[in-house]
Amino acid sequence: QVQVAESGGGLVRPGGSLRLSCAASGRSLGRLHIAWFRQVPGKEREFVAALRLSGGHTRYADSVKGRFTIARDNARNAAFLQMNNLKPEDTAVYYCAADDGIIISTMQLESAYDYWGQGTQVTVSS
Repeated sequence: QVQVAESGGGLVRPGGSLRLSCAASGRSLGRLHIAWFRQVPGKEREFVAALRLSGGHTRYADSVKGRFTIARDNARNAAFLQMNNLKPEDTAVYYCAADDGIIISTMQLESAYDYWGQGTQVTVSS
């Protein structure tokens, strides 16, 4: 059974940075496709960023391009979401998702991922 867990959320001022981490158990993250999604109360969960296992192909939501970076560290069995120049509209619960098999055309789809963490709150406010 694969389990993933996020950490690193918190309160940050606009323009600040935060790095979220995703750890996995039951399977090495180096063998999984990973993604980050976020959700605001009352709204649907939305795609943020994804990183495929092979080729290192990445995809980002337009709203975070140039500000967020998704990466993995296989030696630490962890994945990260580096968030820079944060804005109040980035406030949300952020979820790490993972799966064994993702094709490029489905990288941004919530339904493509089987393994989900519990989420970590990110609040951007002055």
